[in-house]
Amino acid sequence: MEFKPVLEGKAWRYGANVDTDVIIPARYLTSYDPAELGRHCLEDLDPGFAERVRPGDMVVAEENFGSGSSREHAPLALKGCGVSCVIASSFARIFYRNAINVGLPILECPEAVADIETGHRLRVDLEKGTIENLDTGKIFQSTPFPESVREIIRSGGLVEYVRRRLRERDET
Repeated sequence: MEFKPVLEGKAWRYGANVDTDVIIPARYLTSYDPAELGRHCLEDLDPGFAERVRPGDMVVAEENFGSGSSREHAPLALKGCGVSCVIASSFARIFYRNAINVGLPILECPEAVADIETGHRLRVDLEKGTIENLDTGKIFQSTPFPESVREIIRSGGLVEYVRRRLRERDET
């Protein structure tokens, strides 16, 4: 997925404590292919989600999104089905790190979550940390990532970031 500093898409709203076993059920952990994982994303919580979600759409959730098992499969599944960003009131720490490691932008903003419903159109500026609900006209401020983290996300994840940096080093 190509990095875009400003994202637009439809919201898919979920509650609190959406854990990694719900994001991608354990029965699919035999694959690391994002497209394959994406076909099963959230299927036990929201059957048919993977067929309805469109590239650029965003998941919005309440507290403790991504709790449970430590697995990179969960943010990979979200990316694999086209989710461009996750906005939550809070994230489980391991999911937060895994999302950055695979290049999935995530923003914490309880005020935005309280305003957003499924189907609302959103615009997110990753550089500024703003979340705009295009249906209500409200704009919310999350804490923007530091430049170092934005660079990892822009690169598509930590592995691609390191590869690029090594290539740059070797070219000098």
